[in-house]
This record gives sequence, structure tokens and C-alpha cells, in this order.
Amino acid sequence: MATLAHRHWAYVWIPIVGAFMWFSTLLAMLITYFATGSPHYVSMDGSIPYISDIGADILKPLFIVGCSFTAVGFFLSLSVERALRHHGRLVPGMRRREKVFGYLAIVASFVGGCGLILLSIFDTKRYTTLHRLFLLIFILGVAFSALFTVIEYRWLSKDYRFVRELRHAYIAKAVIATVLVVLAIAFGIALYKSTDVGGVLEWVISFGFTFYLLTFFFDLRQSKGVQDGQLRSNSFVMRARSFAPRVRGRDRV
Repeated sequence: MATLAHRHWAYVWIPIVGAFMWFSTLLAMLITYFATGSPHYVSMDGSIPYISDIGADILKPLFIVGCSFTAVGFFLSLSVERALRHHGRLVPGMRRREKVFGYLAIVASFVGGCGLILLSIFDTKRYTTLHRLFLLIFILGVAFSALFTVIEYRWLSKDYRFVRELRHAYIAKAVIATVLVVLAIAFGIALYKSTDVGGVLEWVISFGFTFYLLTFFFDLRQSKGVQDGQLRSNSFVMRARSFAPRVRGRDRV
């Protein structure tokens, strides 16, 4: 039993490591910027530096490493979560649609992760056009991944009404993702209208992304002490169906 209870720790650290590396990278870049006297970088258009401005200078190796760890952690968090649902250690989808949206979220996270790694390599000082292209890919990849994940969790929370953690996870992801998407839209507008406002928004969005990554820690830790196939058992599925809302035949999906 002790071994079973600790089996989840091998993978529950994935989102924590990704979030820690992302937050630490951003914090190190900010500290370095202020510690060196708030220099004006070559790529800066305003008075507030963008993350990519600092990342294109002496801290570029750190920026690449931080982005790479974050991208891999984001992708693996979703992949492990999908594998745990498949093996019945997290509540599985009762319909094909949950599985489809789960895989779509993984694909989108992979695309977004690739964009994040590439934008750190092709910095804004030397490859301005490519950098902005990969930044757009990263933003869209994360946004669509979050959308697919929120939809999947919404359906799961409706099927498993007695599992409060699912509803909490759905609400947390929906709130954080909505705020980040709204800020990202404002950032896209400010990027061409008000450079300094865009810089502030980029830092806020980036630090906010840390909280979205951490939501997967709470998801994965729900598999603690759960055996393979346990949540696919007939008794558990029947309990879920007993809580499902009754609908007329023509309204069933």
C-alpha cells in the first residue's frame, strides 16, 4: 500500500518543474535587468523591456533552457493526464468526445511548445519576423490547448457530478485561461498601439501562465493510491450514471 500511495510522485512533479523553471526564468531575467541598471536593449522600442528583449541579450542561453523545460513540461503534463484517464487512474471519459478533445489539447500543447522553444532560439534582435511568428504560434497553441482542455473538463464534471475535484479543476482552468486569453488579445493590440502597455501585459500574461501550469499538479495528484482500471470499474461507472441528469431520448448525445 505504501508503494501504491507514492506511485503518483514520479509524474506529479512534471507540471511543478515546468512551472518552477518558467517562473524562475522570468524572475531571473527581471532581477538581472534591474541589477544591471535597467539598460535600454537594442531591440527595445519603448521604455519597458519585453521578455524577448532581455532574452535576446546575455541571458539568451537561460531563456532557451527555461522555455524548453516549460514546453516539455506542458506537453508531458497533458500526455500523462490522458494516459492516466486511459488506464483508469483518473476518471475516464464516458464518451468519445472527451478523448478527442483530450488528444486535441495535447497536439495544441505540442505546437505551442514548439513555438515557445523556437521563439527563444530565433530572438527578436536578430530574427524579428520569425520571432513574432513563433510567438503567435505559441500563443495560439496554448490558447487552443486550454480551450480543448476546459471543454473536456466541463463534460467530465457533468458526467461525474459527485467528483468535486473535477468541478474545481474545470472552474480553475476556465477562469485562468479566460483571463490569459483576454490579456493576450489586449497584448496583441497594444503591441502596435502602445509599446509600453504591451510590455507590461506580456510580463503579466507570462507570470500568469505559471498558475495554469500548476493546475495540472492538482489533476495528476488525484491518482494517488488509485490502481490501474479502478475508476473504470462497473460500480464506479454506474455511480456516475446515477448522478447524470435524465434527458429525453432525442436529446441524448
